[in-house]
Amino acid sequence: MGLALETARQGMEAGEVPVGALVIAGDGRILSSAHNETVMSCDPTAHAEVLALRRAAQAGGNHRLGGAVLVVTLEPCIMCTGAMLEARLSGVVYGAADVRAGAVFSRMEGLQYAGTGGIPWHYGGVRSKECADLLREFFAPRRIGSIIE
Repeated sequence: MGLALETARQGMEAGEVPVGALVIAGDGRILSSAHNETVMSCDPTAHAEVLALRRAAQAGGNHRLGGAVLVVTLEPCIMCTGAMLEARLSGVVYGAADVRAGAVFSRMEGLQYAGTGGIPWHYGGVRSKECADLLREFFAPRRIGSIIE
């Protein structure tokens, strides 16, 4: 989660919502990392999770990432949980819960809709205060309602 937080900070410095993600192989190797790039790329799908999954799949030469785990600073949304299911990830570890759009546990249980493979395990709340504080720091001057617990 430490590297995901560093990656999220890099995104914040670039003007993006500070969310960072990594894909870690079953043997512990980091396959990819990414931060949100929705603003800089003008792409609403350029969430950190989706970009990390794309980069991991390209690096490994396979769109299936069985055995891999996604580590992300904010609970994934429904789009990202869908991408995780398509990638056949083994699991996800996230930091802060997203009370507005979290689709692992907070708003809905999107990982339970696995129609094509197994249901990935999930574990939330890892370094959640640090993850939430980074988001608060970003949003405070923008006066936007809180999305995190």
